[in-house]
Amino acid sequence: MALPTSLNGFTVIPVTYSSTSTHYIYARAHVGSKKTAHNSLPEGRTLFLANVPPDATERELSHLFKQSGTTEKVIFDLDAVEPNKEDIDSEEEEETLMDAEVEETGPRKRRKVKDDTPKVVPLPTKTLRTLRQSGRSAHLVFLDSSSLERALSSASKSRPWPSISEEPSGLAHYTSLYDTLRPALDAVKEHADSSILVFEHNVQKTKQKSQYRKGEAIVDDDGFTLVTRGGAYGKTLGGGVGVATKQFQRSGQTSKRNRTHKKEAKEKKEFYAFQKAEKQRSELMNLKRKWEEDKAKVETLKASRRFKPY
Repeated sequence: MALPTSLNGFTVIPVTYSSTSTHYIYARAHVGSKKTAHNSLPEGRTLFLANVPPDATERELSHLFKQSGTTEKVIFDLDAVEPNKEDIDSEEEEETLMDAEVEETGPRKRRKVKDDTPKVVPLPTKTLRTLRQSGRSAHLVFLDSSSLERALSSASKSRPWPSISEEPSGLAHYTSLYDTLRPALDAVKEHADSSILVFEHNVQKTKQKSQYRKGEAIVDDDGFTLVTRGGAYGKTLGGGVGVATKQFQRSGQTSKRNRTHKKEAKEKKEFYAFQKAEKQRSELMNLKRKWEEDKAKVETLKASRRFKPY
């Protein structure tokens, strides 16, 4: 059964990967709407492709239609809407560059500061092709309109898929991906060590910024401790070694309100077991002594009594 040359306005392009494998791409001239019209997809020079292979690259698609003419650019999927944003970003970058040039030509020039910040050593990577979902589309922009006409006229002929990309495909792609996700131990160690250095540098930088709040002495780049007057003996800007006040320099005495006298430590009572035992024994002896005193008083009262009933 012969394959149709066109289907619903699309031209069928058979692409052979091998003698037993054939892929079909559907092509037609791009027609943009007024709402989505932009300069990145000019009408008359843009070829719309559907059912593009998921592992296709820009270079392979350009080489596939090389006989029709020179390709200006290839845009996959819905990325055709994004160039407007890129144009805006490029314009903003040009403006910032112009402002920077004006500042450099001004009378004041800022001194360049050396950046000693450590950097993370990246893990080794390999260039791999981007895998997209099956059935995606692409836009192929030619340099002239005649190239688009030749591409549509000769599209029904079967053509082999070009394999000129340096990026591996098929099983080799997944093998390279497996090797990339499992780098050598030396590379992992170097990456981890550099990450720790960056972390320690950031911690030290944060600590230096918060030294004043923590009460630590602040030392400048030349090794001098920043100081300010205040208190009885003065103080540094962040704490530490102080500078004497003028009152202390004249009289050699400090204010009494700043002096703190330490109280003598009192001996704790009933802290040890023998102290508790001695206290209980003394209380018992005092109780017996008072009992004997009270008993003697009672005997004295009995002897001094005049009325004796028996």
